[in-house]
Amino acid sequence: MRRLIRWLGGTLLVAVAATMAGGWYLLSVALQPHVQRDAEACYARFCRTYPTLQPWADSLRTAGALREVTITADDGATLQAFYIAAPTPSKRTAIPVHGYTDHPFGMLQYAWLYQRELNCNVLLPALRYHGASEGRAIQMGWFDREDVLRWIGEADRLFGEGQQVVVHGVSMGAATTMMLAGDDRLPRSVRCLVEDCGYTSVWDQFRKELREDYCLPAFPLLYAADLLCRLRYGWGFREASALKQVAGCDRPMLFIHGGNDTYVPTAMAEPLYAAKQGAKALWIAPDSPHASSFADHPAEYAARVKAFVEQYLP
Repeated sequence: MRRLIRWLGGTLLVAVAATMAGGWYLLSVALQPHVQRDAEACYARFCRTYPTLQPWADSLRTAGALREVTITADDGATLQAFYIAAPTPSKRTAIPVHGYTDHPFGMLQYAWLYQRELNCNVLLPALRYHGASEGRAIQMGWFDREDVLRWIGEADRLFGEGQQVVVHGVSMGAATTMMLAGDDRLPRSVRCLVEDCGYTSVWDQFRKELREDYCLPAFPLLYAADLLCRLRYGWGFREASALKQVAGCDRPMLFIHGGNDTYVPTAMAEPLYAAKQGAKALWIAPDSPHASSFADHPAEYAARVKAFVEQYLP
């Protein structure tokens, strides 16, 4: 009997150790992947993808109008952003927020939309662990919302007092935007928000990827990774819920999602839109895969964003 108990105990310890090791591996793969930090490579990618916008971007760089700025977060981390003034003096500021492993220059097409079509000042933050921003790991939008709050507070310093703000996120940046939208610290200067292909929660997104990439159920590895994330980084996958946060949003929000998005499934847009109370709009871009709605439908994308935002930015 004692041998059986010892054998069962040893087997259980091995199973727990293997589960925790697997959870740690998943956490490392998810939150500490390779990130493109080379600004010039990211700029070249933007030019290849949007060649008609390259003259605009090149002219900004030639004139020194695409500028870098850094701030220090409360925990001492240095955070990087780039900013562009509006063509004519403006009290409008747009803050486009990039996606997973991306760079602020990956949002230059959205900067063009806001700067040229809406006469906005533009502020392009690099989320933690991206660009030249410091950080131990990707935060999947949850703590990133606090850093975006800091950048909102910088708009008046960079562009003049009285800035009215729109936050526009794509993919993980969209999740960041929605998590920010329900934060009771969101300043009244934020007049509206746009989210493009954001996930309902980190748990939902990681569970979907675990099933598709590894053919594994959530239990036990995702539970182990969630626990380890809480212990190491101070937040959990279920806690990081755009769905819960957007339910508390009292600002107008435009929801955009590609109609053929399999990475962050198009179906995620439905509960997010339903959860939002008050002023809102939804556009499912026909046939577009993940984060490609603007590239696939540039004229309609610009028109829909412009029509929505102009209702709320003075």
